Amino acid sequence: MRLEVYKSLWGMSGSLDSDLTQIQEAGYDGFEYDLSYAEAATDFTMVRGRYNLRYFTLIRTVGPDHLTSFAQLLERAVRLGADFVTSGSGVDSMTFDEKAHFFEGALKVEARFEVPVAHETHRQTALFTPWDTAAIVALFPEMKLTADYSHWCCVCESMLTDQVSNVSTCNSHAVHIHGRVGFPGGPQVNDPRAPENEQHLRCHEEWWREIIRMRGAAGAESFSFDPEFGPPPEYMPALPYTGQPVCNLWDVCLWMANRFRSLFASAMTGAPEGGTDRDPVHG
Repeated sequence: MRLEVYKSLWGMSGSLDSDLTQIQEAGYDGFEYDLSYAEAATDFTMVRGRYNLRYFTLIRTVGPDHLTSFAQLLERAVRLGADFVTSGSGVDSMTFDEKAHFFEGALKVEARFEVPVAHETHRQTALFTPWDTAAIVALFPEMKLTADYSHWCCVCESMLTDQVSNVSTCNSHAVHIHGRVGFPGGPQVNDPRAPENEQHLRCHEEWWREIIRMRGAAGAESFSFDPEFGPPPEYMPALPYTGQPVCNLWDVCLWMANRFRSLFASAMTGAPEGGTDRDPVHG
């Protein structure tokens, strides 16, 4: 099973051309870009064609008819040439029956298109808790997930120590990871390289390691990862008054990408992790 590492354009502020140049030169295999931004970039198809990068897109359904919204968004993603779709599906206020109805319909919609879809474990969506998500994927064994458990840490205000079975069930459906490190107080630690955040980082890495092993055992040809740390003010903490971010977003994402490559290799071989846990600046 080969690893593909993607870089989100979220938080990057250059032109599409310069951002993709930076991503390709850093050794990423592709990029993730919200569908609405990709559609708004009139030169998207032309610029994308200049790079040897795969394109993953993000969609977010809207109500009141989330299923119709999903179908329309997926059709637009296919038209734009997306290789893979991560969907923020439904809304947290749905009843369980409403969620089941939505995902049953979403799987039928996905079957009409050639692009694979993974539904993200995200706040404010139908999959905002590990217990409901585990129950949903038990109903629909073919359903795929984009695992971003940082949201669950925030929602549950814990490192999910009472959700081991539910998380493991969801791990078996994860085909893509948004590798942000959350903690009980929020969806993103201030800096995953800092020693005070090591327990949270290690906890996420245990979940990721199990996902890798499960995908490998299932015979998957590839697996994808995006070190999806976000910018201030909603995700990365910033200093008061100045709004200065507490660390460099690009550097954090690149560090996480390289660290995951080492974790992936060790999970696949069963060998101890290699590489360097911490960079020379942050110890």
